[in-house]
Amino acid sequence: MGRWALDVAFVWKAVLTLGLVLLYYCFSIGITFYNKWLTKSFHFPLFMTMLHLAVIFLFSALCRALVQCSSHRARVVLSWADYLRRVAPTALATALDVGLSNWSFLYITVSLYTMTKSSAVLFILIFSLIFKLEELRAALVLVVLLIAGGLFMFTYKSTQFNVEGFALVLGASFIGGIRWTLTQMLLQKAELGLQNPIDTMFHLQPLMFLGLFPLFAVFEGLHLSTSEKIFRFQDTGLLLRVLGSLLLGGILAFGLGFSEFLLVSRTSSLTLSIAGIFKEVCTLLLAAHLLGDQISLVNWLGFALCLSGICLHVALKALHSPGDPGPKPLKAQGSSPDLELLLQSGQQEDDDNEDDDLAQARQ
Repeated sequence: MGRWALDVAFVWKAVLTLGLVLLYYCFSIGITFYNKWLTKSFHFPLFMTMLHLAVIFLFSALCRALVQCSSHRARVVLSWADYLRRVAPTALATALDVGLSNWSFLYITVSLYTMTKSSAVLFILIFSLIFKLEELRAALVLVVLLIAGGLFMFTYKSTQFNVEGFALVLGASFIGGIRWTLTQMLLQKAELGLQNPIDTMFHLQPLMFLGLFPLFAVFEGLHLSTSEKIFRFQDTGLLLRVLGSLLLGGILAFGLGFSEFLLVSRTSSLTLSIAGIFKEVCTLLLAAHLLGDQISLVNWLGFALCLSGICLHVALKALHSPGDPGPKPLKAQGSSPDLELLLQSGQQEDDDNEDDDLAQARQ
């Protein structure tokens, strides 16, 4: 009977993990293709991103209100001093990362975007070394070299290469390194109480919106104000369809963050990293099959080299987290390395509380 119960528990956990991974894939791959499809007819990616931020903020506020009503415990609200001094840098970096990523869809294919964006872990590692969140080791240097070499190979003589789009997404990956390093430092400040991702998203979105607004005003403001799809609309039905499409993108963006949160909280950040590697491969295969993206053998070899660097990075994390590979003091919301931070401090705190409860029970 005991063995049967263990088998059932194992199968249930495996099914649950698979379900969470598939949910994460649906939102992550879905929003990539959806944003690419939308930017083909709606050429205002910064406005689209700002609307997504507004939707994420509203859903985060709703989730906070529901949790507060059910638990009867007040959610954290930062003071203006802490908000502007500690959250603003992270919010600005996050806004630029997301905004430039969506902007690049105007110029490059999904495959080139996916390949280039996968190099974000390279910049995360570099900035982690600069801010002394990681110790310099030979294995980390090898990870950096593999990813950098892969980045060069999968853009070398690409038939669908676009300099402007590549610069935008590479800039987004670079800023992403700053973003996740700052996010790690932000979540490690236990006194702020932002360990829960919903609270973090709630506090980040307004400053992200304001940080992205100047870029939007300069590059899209005038064109949007004279566009017949938005401000100078003549067809109400067309306006509602455009707004509905943008709203759906915002729901997908919130769902991505929430699905990542569920996957990390129910499994581990290592599971998310491994799932993210296969997600990148699935995205490339779908892009080649559905969109006709052309990927040469050299590009595939470069991507394989990059993935080998990411796999090595994941393996190193597993070695440094023996036993339970769950979240430890933070490493790095999207592609595999990007969300490793979300629940790490909060989950560590929960583990400590469980240890205290067990100690009291033994007494």
